[in-house]
Formats: sequence, C-alpha cells, structure tokens
Amino acid sequence: MARPSRRDHIIDVAIVLFCEHGFHATGVDKIMRTAQVSKKTLYNHFRSKDELILAALQLYDGRFRNNFMKDVEALGATPQARLLAIFDAAETWFNSQNFFGCMFVNVVGEYSDPTLPMRAISRNFKQMIHRYILELCEKSDAKNPEILADEMALLFEGAIVTAQISGTAAGAKTAKAIAKQLLANHL
Repeated sequence: MARPSRRDHIIDVAIVLFCEHGFHATGVDKIMRTAQVSKKTLYNHFRSKDELILAALQLYDGRFRNNFMKDVEALGATPQARLLAIFDAAETWFNSQNFFGCMFVNVVGEYSDPTLPMRAISRNFKQMIHRYILELCEKSDAKNPEILADEMALLFEGAIVTAQISGTAAGAKTAKAIAKQLLANHL
C-alpha cells in the first residue's frame, strides 16, 4: 500500500484532532506538531485553517459514507434488513474508540453562519445519508417511502446525538427497536 502524501497525512491528522477536540479548540500549531510538519509545509498545502477544515470534511464524508454503507450492506441482505442494519452499523461506530459524535453535526455546532462552506458540506452529507435511507425505503416497498425515510433518518440522527451525549451505544439498540415498529407500520 502506498504511503499517503504529505497533504493526505496532514488531513488525516486534522480529522482525528477535529473529531476529538473540536474545530475551534484545535489550533494550527497542534496540527503541525501532531503531523510533524512545519508551518511552511502546512501552508504550502492549505492557505488557511478553514481550507484544511473543508478538505478534512470532504475526505471524511467520502470515507464515512462508503464504509458505513458497506457495513450496512454486509449486515443486511434485503432492503428491510438493511434499514435495521443501519442501527447495527451505528452501534459498532458508537462503540469504536474514535467515536466523538458526528463530525458534521459538530461543525454546525461550532460555525453558526449558515452561509459558510463547511455548513454546506455538512448539509450535503446529511442529505446524502437521507437519500441512501430513502433508496432503502423505496426498495422495501414501503407504503410511503418518503415519510418512512424521514422517520428513519431522524431516528438515526437521534441515536448519534444520544450516543455522543451519553457516552454509550445503548441508544442504537433502542433506535433499532423503534425502527422495527416504524418499518412494520409502513409495510
């Protein structure tokens, strides 16, 4: 496997630090020390901390969605099973050492201006997750897939926030039990 480029290494380090400590609390100096790069190297790749944040969000978006969807697909053979597997995959994520909540919810919490590009990336990420859930709802032959997708997405988001605040993965099991009822009501 090829060694990541210096730029990718900086982004990987920034993702970990942003997730663990937040965007505002993670300074450029901490990123440079942890990545073991000079200020010149960092600024050769990123004109500003905001540009680094955008690169981190974009990379994390692709990685997270791809891995999450692969996990869901592996855990469920049918669209209905996959809708429930969302919460099994979430439970695994919540129990991981690097779970610090949703990076996209966290960025919205730290940056209040809705016109900022990091907010747009976060919105786009959440919309793509919703579209994935909607596709599963449509394939499951739900009576009203749009409403079921809205309910399932809200349940998923609630489980994430609950896990982040409570520090436990128990909300994933509760959310899955509710999802079973929702699914039964919509089929």
